[in-house]
This record gives sequence, structure tokens and C-alpha cells, in this order.
Amino acid sequence: MIECHDLQWGAGGRALTPPLDLQLAPGSLTAVIGANGSGKSSLLKVIAGLDRPLAGRVESAVPRLGGIAYLPQQQEVDRQFPIRLNELVSAGFWRSGLGRRERRQRLHRALADWGLLDVKTQGLHALSGGELQRALLARLSLTEAHVLLLDEPEAALDEIGVRLLWAHITRWRDEGRTLMLVSHNLAGLGEQRCDGLSIARSGCVAAPIRQLLAGQDTLLRRVA
Repeated sequence: MIECHDLQWGAGGRALTPPLDLQLAPGSLTAVIGANGSGKSSLLKVIAGLDRPLAGRVESAVPRLGGIAYLPQQQEVDRQFPIRLNELVSAGFWRSGLGRRERRQRLHRALADWGLLDVKTQGLHALSGGELQRALLARLSLTEAHVLLLDEPEAALDEIGVRLLWAHITRWRDEGRTLMLVSHNLAGLGEQRCDGLSIARSGCVAAPIRQLLAGQDTLLRRVA
């Protein structure tokens, strides 16, 4: 589904890691871990086509427009933009061919699914961090993209929200979608059945996440 060949990325023309070769198969889930500033979020943006790589290339079996969906970090969202929560979520229908009635029904289900019906008419500025995060995830759930790139999806979520998130991740993976997520929750990742990609300036290591976390005490000191 997604292949990275000799990929390098970074700001100011300075590569953050040695060249990366990586394959992300349909139905796979890959958790990206690494220290602050190691380039985890930047990697997702390069794969999403939002940033250009410094070297190498990303090959995708799906179109960049509509085939790949990206969940940004909250600080990239303008809370003063004058739209309501339900309007933010409905942006997930971008490039969808659904009719108006079907969109209304799916929007209602997504808002109910993420526990957002009571705040659907609130402006973004009035939302708590957890409500905004659920709204961003609800928007993602309305896309028909085959590749989902999630940058710190657990941010600001309470325990119930985290359970909802992982229930959706499991469903998306069972549907055959390709998922990659950035996470700092090493303890939570250790409970999941997924692949891992550890990013460091010395190089990148791809392995089952539990294998990467086998030396968890050392990783907890290295990974922020």
C-alpha cells in the first residue's frame, strides 16, 4: 500500500535520520516512537504528501487526494475559526460521493459514536481539549481513505476516549486499511498487537512493537 525508498526528511536541508526503507501493507498498524524532535510527525506529513522529502521517495497504491487521510495535532487547528463542531466533523465527507440524506445520517452516527451530540453546535473555541480531539477523530472516521495517518491520536483523551479510539483503530485495521500513528504512550502500545518503528538520529528500527519495547526501561528514558 505504502512504500518508502531511501527516504530522508527534515527541516533546513538537514536529514533527521539515515535513509529509511519501509513497507506498510494493507491492514497493517504501525506505531512510530522516538524522542522529541526525532522527526515522527514530519515523517507522517511526508507520507501524506504535505511536505517534500529531502531524498528518496514515497510510493502509494492509493491517490494522495482522498486515498490518504491525516489526523493533525491539536495545535495545528485554529480554534478561533468560526465554525461549529458538527461542521468540522462533516469536513470528513470531502471528495465523498454520498447524497445529502446519507451524509446527514452518517454524520449523526459519527457524532453519537464519539459522544459529541451534546456539543455538536458548539464553536471550536468553546470545546475542551478532549472534545476537540474526539471531533477530529470523528471527522477522520467519515473519510473513505484507505491510509490513515494519526499524529498523537490519544492526546487530551480521557480513559473512555482512549477506549473508543482503539476500538475504531481495530475496526479500521479489520477493514483492511493501512494505519500509522505517532504515540508517546509506550505502556498503552505494549498492550496492542501492532508493528513499531523506532526513529533516532542513528537510524530507524522496524519490528513488532512489543519487541521494540522489550527494553522498556531504557526506552522510557529515551522517548518523550
